[in-house]
Amino acid sequence: MEKGSIRNIETELLSDNWYILNKMTFEYEREDGTWETQSREVYDRGNGAAILLYNKEKGTVVLTRQFRMPTYVNGNEDGMMVEVCAGLLDGDHPEVCIKKEVEEETGYKIGEVRKIFEAYSSPGAVTEVLHYFVAAYEDGMKVSEGGGVDHETENIEVLEMPFQEAIDMIKSGEIKDAKTIILLQYAQVNGLVV
Repeated sequence: MEKGSIRNIETELLSDNWYILNKMTFEYEREDGTWETQSREVYDRGNGAAILLYNKEKGTVVLTRQFRMPTYVNGNEDGMMVEVCAGLLDGDHPEVCIKKEVEEETGYKIGEVRKIFEAYSSPGAVTEVLHYFVAAYEDGMKVSEGGGVDHETENIEVLEMPFQEAIDMIKSGEIKDAKTIILLQYAQVNGLVV
């Protein structure tokens, strides 16, 4: 595709109740040089970070379980999701954010994290870029029970499980969260956990 220029962008705020939902109307130049008007709804919730905690010696990973309303209204019977630790940047550097989220959600105080890549989560409608990390953890890094912070209305269950069990949960459909599947498969392909 050679063209793809954009002009005459108009933004209409539809909602700023939780995050920002805009209707974007614009002209898009097609490959043949003609211009067409398009409209899209764009949801801006900010950028985020996600991390897989793994222990190579024990062959385990740390995941979380929490209620997610959007999954509940779209067929997830109890709304509970098994996920890697993640959170919105809220103005923090991705590495700072993810270390803070790990301690709040899982109770582990980790040092070194390794960024493996970043990706758009749902580029057809959501602006979010997610920064993906991995980090080794040890039992001695546990400084609290985790579970999230009260003022963010988080009720997070911390799950330490064998890596193979987590992989099997993808196959069985117990893990349906994209960021979690991506990080677990990254760990599997790269031999992070045996």
